[in-house]
Amino acid sequence: MGHFEKGQHALLNEGEENEMEIFGYRTQGCRKSLCLAGSIFSFGILPLVFYWRPAWHVWAHCVPCSLQEADTVLLRTTDEFQIYSWKKVIWIYLSALNSAFGLTPGHPLITDEECIINRAIRKPDLKVRCIKVQKIRYVWNYLEGQFQKIGSLEDWLSSAKIHQKFGSGLTREEQEIRRLICGPNTIDVEVTPIWKLLIKEVLNPFYIFQLFSVCLWFSEDYKEYAFAIIIMSIISISLTVYDLREQSVKLHHLVESHNSITVSVCGKKAGVQELESRVLVPGDLLILTGNKVLMPCDAVLIEGSCVVDEGMLTGESIPVTKTPLPKMDSSVPWKTQSEADYKRHVLFCGTEVIQAKAACSGTVRAVVLQTGFNTAKGDLVRSILYPKPMNFKLYRDAIRFLLCLVGTATIGMIYTLCVYVLSGEPPEEVVRKALDVITIAVPPALPAALTTGIIYAQRRLKKRGIFCISPQRINVCGQLNLVCFDKTGTLTRDGLDLWGVVSCDRNGFQEVHSFASGQALPWGPLCAAMASCHSLILLDGTIQGDPLDLKMFEGTTWEMAFSGDDLHIKGVPAHAMVVKPCRTASQVPVEGIAILRQFPFSSALQRMTVIVQEMGGDRLAFMKGAPERVASFCQPETVPTSFVSELQIYTTQGFRVIALAYKKLENDHQTTTLTRETVESDLIFLGLLILENRLKEETKPVLEELISARIRTVMITGDNLQTAITVARKSGMVSESQKVILIEANETTGSSSASISWTLVEEKKHITYGNQDNYINIRDEVSDKGREGSYHFALTGKSFHVISQHFSSLLPKILINGTIFARMSPGQKSSLVEEFQKLDYFVGMCGDGANDCGALKMAHVGISLSEQEASVASPFTSKTPNIECVPHLIKEGRAALVTSFCMFKYMALYSMIQYVGVLLLYWETNSLSNYQFLFQDLAITTLIGVTMNLNGAYPKLVPFRPAGRLISPPLLLSVIFNILLSLAMHIAGFILVQRQPWYSMEIHSACTIQNESISELTMSPTAPEKMESNSAFTSFENTTIWFLGTINCIIVALVFSKGKPFRQPTYTNYIFVLVLIIQLGVCLFILFADIPELYRRLDLLCTPILWRVSIVIMLSLNFIVSLVAEEAVIENRALWMMIKRCFGYQSKSQYRIWQRDLANDPSWPPLNQTSHSDMPECGRGVSYSNPVFESNEEQL
Repeated sequence: MGHFEKGQHALLNEGEENEMEIFGYRTQGCRKSLCLAGSIFSFGILPLVFYWRPAWHVWAHCVPCSLQEADTVLLRTTDEFQIYSWKKVIWIYLSALNSAFGLTPGHPLITDEECIINRAIRKPDLKVRCIKVQKIRYVWNYLEGQFQKIGSLEDWLSSAKIHQKFGSGLTREEQEIRRLICGPNTIDVEVTPIWKLLIKEVLNPFYIFQLFSVCLWFSEDYKEYAFAIIIMSIISISLTVYDLREQSVKLHHLVESHNSITVSVCGKKAGVQELESRVLVPGDLLILTGNKVLMPCDAVLIEGSCVVDEGMLTGESIPVTKTPLPKMDSSVPWKTQSEADYKRHVLFCGTEVIQAKAACSGTVRAVVLQTGFNTAKGDLVRSILYPKPMNFKLYRDAIRFLLCLVGTATIGMIYTLCVYVLSGEPPEEVVRKALDVITIAVPPALPAALTTGIIYAQRRLKKRGIFCISPQRINVCGQLNLVCFDKTGTLTRDGLDLWGVVSCDRNGFQEVHSFASGQALPWGPLCAAMASCHSLILLDGTIQGDPLDLKMFEGTTWEMAFSGDDLHIKGVPAHAMVVKPCRTASQVPVEGIAILRQFPFSSALQRMTVIVQEMGGDRLAFMKGAPERVASFCQPETVPTSFVSELQIYTTQGFRVIALAYKKLENDHQTTTLTRETVESDLIFLGLLILENRLKEETKPVLEELISARIRTVMITGDNLQTAITVARKSGMVSESQKVILIEANETTGSSSASISWTLVEEKKHITYGNQDNYINIRDEVSDKGREGSYHFALTGKSFHVISQHFSSLLPKILINGTIFARMSPGQKSSLVEEFQKLDYFVGMCGDGANDCGALKMAHVGISLSEQEASVASPFTSKTPNIECVPHLIKEGRAALVTSFCMFKYMALYSMIQYVGVLLLYWETNSLSNYQFLFQDLAITTLIGVTMNLNGAYPKLVPFRPAGRLISPPLLLSVIFNILLSLAMHIAGFILVQRQPWYSMEIHSACTIQNESISELTMSPTAPEKMESNSAFTSFENTTIWFLGTINCIIVALVFSKGKPFRQPTYTNYIFVLVLIIQLGVCLFILFADIPELYRRLDLLCTPILWRVSIVIMLSLNFIVSLVAEEAVIENRALWMMIKRCFGYQSKSQYRIWQRDLANDPSWPPLNQTSHSDMPECGRGVSYSNPVFESNEEQL
């Protein structure tokens, strides 16, 4: 690339997933003309090369210059793939608006330098430079001298600024300018026209090579196979194009509805107008009415509250309550102004607003944050349109494999030129023969043969209800050696069952009130909290919301209604949610409770709070949430002293525990003015609500199957750590004899540095409640500390964050045995998956699509158990909502991978057998005839290529993986050995036939010597065979070589077709076996039947029976040697393990290196000790990183 001066090169989207380097270039006229001339003289080859190599196109046409002057930019991704692309810089002219409302360079709208838009307008000619990369516009910011994303509100705005600047809408002029620069608010995925898809597919280098082969064959009158290859390629291309078109249409329908929504927009002077959503711009003020509406953009709520269904983004159809952005005086950016998650103020694009509740002033208002592809939905669609490229070793090895074949072909060409030039053949014949060698050595049917294997695997997966949008990933499934599972809804059942409540008073905790007994919960603050502290909503007469809230509310047997006009209670607004005791309930002194205000639940805060008004009673605040969090907001004296031990009793048995608390508020307070901080303080602790989360029946057997196959299982959950540990034990992820070591890491506080402590989770024997089956008795375990794998680490998201920051050298050590990760945020889930990948694990992630989107995308293989649209993020989606799909997928992946290798080996051998045969015949300036080629290419290889891949996956998972590389020693040895074997056999046949007493150049048949003596042979040359035979090809060498080659192809297919341990045994693939038997039968029939017409057609000669028998003996020997070598050496895993041990070979995978280090470290794992980040041994010393797929497989 050379060195770029400052200003010629910059970073786009710094620090983001789609970070790119950008280089400035200026087109030069003379270079352009030279390239044009080159394109004409090279007959279109130059533009094709430029199409394959975009960087060369730019380097040929342009010269480097600063980004400010560039008219073309070259982009390069910063990941390990370094993919190039180029874009033209386009100008947007604002002069069009000049006539509309007299826009001049001095117009106050343009002079305000605070927003990016105005910094991008070039004065005085009012033009904006922009580029469009992956559907997103970037404009040139003249003030900062860089390209910046446009189409969203600036992040640095404070909440006060948003309220003040956009609180009353934009003027028409502002809207027009923004509309022109930001572009329309649409997520348009155009259905790619079929011709475009076709051209893109046809311009693949391999199809270009096929085109070359086909043209050559037509020139040699080898029409039949040329047509066969054309038909195969057309089928292959059509399937790919059909697949891509289907996806394109599917995606188009997914986003189509989004682009034509009518919304109410409030303008500064124009007032409220009904507009099409496509004209929205960042900063517009939306007015949300009570009706259901799909959000056409991302917007931040500034007044009123909303209930939103975020199923499209998270995969969970649970209504979420959104609150308005509070107006704060600080100048801190609005996203970071409070500890709570800013997302609870944001209405995301593509989500559905189910209910909009106005505050006192009467409207629900939101400011448009982002439009088009900048929105949450746009981001999701972009991740599907531009997926992360797959750098699976197999595909890189495939290219190397083809290059080896090309190298071999080159040697063959040189040999051919020498032989034919020396024998004085005409030049065009020499060129044709030389080019022929290329098409023989590089099999044009290879891509078609490889895709059939994957198509069959995809079909088998579909039958099992597993759908796949990225078929290339099926092979990657075969390499998985670590699978991460989400807990709730994946390992455990979705819903929770209410088990009981433990209330408390001054004397500590009371007896458990069990819901199984059927007795109603007695009235009291605890009952009121359960009835009102939730985010449930009433929709068309049914109560909807979070399953946990639903179960809790159902436990009270209360009912829900809206406060209508008949209920006029002081301080209760109309249409507030009211909960009432059902008519049968006795001794409830209140008529009902009105919910005045909610502070919704967020996983960052781990709590939710409501302000309620008892009808004719007090105004109260209720809080529910994670027990540790809720207790921290209560008056210490109200929290029972046995709180920790009581909590542990339930969590260690796998119960989900929620704590409740309350306090009284002044009745005369205006509820809207109260901040969350004032409400959530000095609460009175009420008790614990205990819910049961049962394992799915399939969980335990599936995890046992994976663990016995040496595939690591890891749990990543948002739930409580103790519950996660228990579920891990119950499900068999952590076995009875293994210890769990809890790692706690704390951030740097004022005086002390960051610390990390290691404690053994002591399991106590617990009294079990109720049904004995549901809970396990956990015994005190004793196990030797040293044995690798006899302990598991458990930690929370907070500790994971601290360790990543302050103890980065410990992170890999912890991950080697880290099994339970609890309280993990979505972002932490994906970074954990990435950390595992850095250790050279092939990571699978299985989740219900909820908050796992990022992790599903990040993993090598993401499996979503959700039917929701969020599942488009993952390459695989399972119809059956349990984890049984994981082993199925791994089995199919392994089978597909082995099939790919079989196919590569077979194709390599078939082309080498033909190559060796043809080069031997070239020595005699002879060759195979068209029909002979056709028989080998079509009747033998094509049929084998299509049927060899039909073996299904083996039903048992074995504790090792197939090799992940084409250049693994056993594979290479197998191919080289078989090539040498075939070479030896061909040479032997070639030389021996010439030594036969009946071999003579003039005689064209030796059929008549069956019993006659050889001396008579010369007297009676048999004439009939000679007439009409194509003298260019017929010879005894040709006949011998053809029979040896053709039957050798069948033998190789049988030897290479692998069965156990990854695929069903070969004999179960009936079609393939039948094809081989028929092919072998036909070949032997041709060999032994004396049918002159058939021989004449195939350009064969009759040979004595004895010679035919010798051909069969040579082939049988070849088969026996090849089979014995394959079974006894190449497939002998024990032998390779022994060889590895002898040579002291050790796997270079990062995780293997760490495992070996830790096994020899007597001080690991550290127990019951604490270390600080400023202590020398925990420094940031060891840095480690490794490109994701660069693993050197340890198994063969």
